[in-house]
Amino acid sequence: IAQRTFANSPHLFVEKWDTPILCIHGEKDFRILANQAMAAFDAAVMRGVPAELLIYPDENHWVLKPQNGVLWQRTFFEWLDKWLKAPAK
Repeated sequence: IAQRTFANSPHLFVEKWDTPILCIHGEKDFRILANQAMAAFDAAVMRGVPAELLIYPDENHWVLKPQNGVLWQRTFFEWLDKWLKAPAK
């Protein structure tokens, strides 16, 4: 399983990235370390891929604090509008 997981790791495909990326992460997440989100963000930026990073120092894998949830939703939906919404005619 570890070999399969490593073989599909995004870091092996960075040179093919061309899609805008939004990384939202809780710094207290023990499942996926925040530095992985930061590394993905950095890799995208270095390739010229549009990228945004939102790190919650006080959240875990789930964003549970109400004020953080509001920011999460605002950031997420603004990002969707920016990259997926059809241009106005």
